[in-house]
Amino acid sequence: MIDNNSVFLVSGGAKGITAECVIKLAQRYQCKFILLGRSTPEPEPVWAEGCGNEAELKKRIMEYFQAQGEKPTPAMVQKKFQAISSQRAITTTLKAIEETGGKAEYLSVDVTDAIALSEQITGAVERLGAVTGIIHGAGNLADKRIEKKTVQDFETVYAAKVKGLANLLRCVPPNQLHDLILFSSVVGFYGNVGQADYAIANEILNKSAHLVKLNHPSCHVVAINWGPWDSGMVSPELKKAFAERNIHTIPIDIGTQMLVDELAPTNHNTVQVVIGSPLTYTPEALDPQLKTYRIHRQLKLAANPFLQDHVIAGNPVLPATCAFSWIANSCEQLYPGYQFFNCLNFKVLKGIILDGKQANEYILDLEEINKSDPNEIEFKARIWSDNCGKIRYHFSACIKLKRKILLAPNYDFFNQELTHPNSGQSFYQTDTSSLFHGAAFQGIKKVFNISPEKITIECLLADVEAKKQGQFPVQTFNPYIVDVQIHPLWIWTQHFYQLACLPSEIQNFTQFAPIPFDEKFYISCEIKSKTESAVIGDVIAHDSQGKIYSQMLGSKGTILPKELVKV
Repeated sequence: MIDNNSVFLVSGGAKGITAECVIKLAQRYQCKFILLGRSTPEPEPVWAEGCGNEAELKKRIMEYFQAQGEKPTPAMVQKKFQAISSQRAITTTLKAIEETGGKAEYLSVDVTDAIALSEQITGAVERLGAVTGIIHGAGNLADKRIEKKTVQDFETVYAAKVKGLANLLRCVPPNQLHDLILFSSVVGFYGNVGQADYAIANEILNKSAHLVKLNHPSCHVVAINWGPWDSGMVSPELKKAFAERNIHTIPIDIGTQMLVDELAPTNHNTVQVVIGSPLTYTPEALDPQLKTYRIHRQLKLAANPFLQDHVIAGNPVLPATCAFSWIANSCEQLYPGYQFFNCLNFKVLKGIILDGKQANEYILDLEEINKSDPNEIEFKARIWSDNCGKIRYHFSACIKLKRKILLAPNYDFFNQELTHPNSGQSFYQTDTSSLFHGAAFQGIKKVFNISPEKITIECLLADVEAKKQGQFPVQTFNPYIVDVQIHPLWIWTQHFYQLACLPSEIQNFTQFAPIPFDEKFYISCEIKSKTESAVIGDVIAHDSQGKIYSQMLGSKGTILPKELVKV
């Protein structure tokens, strides 16, 4: 709990946005602050006193150099101007904190210099008391496209964030802290052009916050991924550019209050927050050139724990829905601002079995086939592998992305009449006739009714933890829940024919809204045909009111030989 005895060690805290946040904290708690910065404090020259106009101050700086017998250059004038401006900002911050009833001291030290930092903090602690909280706001920028960045550019950006945090935690160990606040950036969360190094450094801060919280749960740890602030650093030109990308700047009074709110005890377990708009840019018009892409991926059993819940005839098998999600997610990543909406003619050509004989890598080929409408983009996709010279095609599909998803229609034939005799039984891993799926896919909870024409089911899939999802994390498309939507075909064929089936084709899949984990939903599966080799049905997933989440029209299940059905 923060109070007037709290002592915060604040990097980058004497100027700019971090200083504004510190002042707001001081107003709320009247606490103490050790402010760290690289500016060297020095008395303001007499000739600069009382001059607040930038042009006039720069004129006086030029006159000062000339009086010293020097010929001032623009760089010399700007450097002196920045030094005076920095000192004024530091003085203003210290005064503002004192006026709230708090206390503050400024230390001129670089957080990347571990020895100097330790020496300086030791003296300040003797004067203000033991540090109870850290606010790490220091940072540098070196914006360039990645091919133009130098090692020094990377080091400058990386060191302030990452080495700075490491040095602060060496001076004040986490087990001593009540609060650890890391000023990260939306760039670390979303990425941004020209800021690869800045994104890396801030994402390390995000992960560091989770690690510290894991090891020190009593500490209030939060990494705040700030968007751009409405401050002097944002020029009118930059504001215009932000507006074109639908990025809103954070007003100072609102942003600083949000920081105070995040440090309230009720948010003690919230380790990472994003405050700001996504850094995505959706152009008004698409580049008319149709492009092709090739994406390589290695699939490792150890990297995908969920595969242990999808074992057929003793071998882990990649669910077809995971291949589907790889295709859909890859298309989305190529066009931020667009979402997966529809897939035509998804086919399982040759499934991927992880039996130790699988290929070293798998290739996804994407070909743009239509983007004449700025609201949608269509791709043709194929996943294949080359295993010691043997080419195998595994999956194919046509994918459509949309900028704006259509409103979901309603399903008017939801039959909740309970007539199935075994509605309360477990449908998974009980005998050779039950579904083989493990916990990550066990979503069927109740069969309401079943007939030769239709099966109606209640479903809920428990959250599959992120670590277990491995290389197939849930994004717009949830492969674990969509896999559950195919299970009714298995139950139907078992009930009427004592046979099992696996998905092999979906003629038309449309997703209007994703289904969350741990939320009840319903499946109405209308059987269209049954042959010796396959069963075909239309699978509609919807809520209790009939509002459709997604629909699979022409979902085909290929009948399995009975010897493969064993768990």
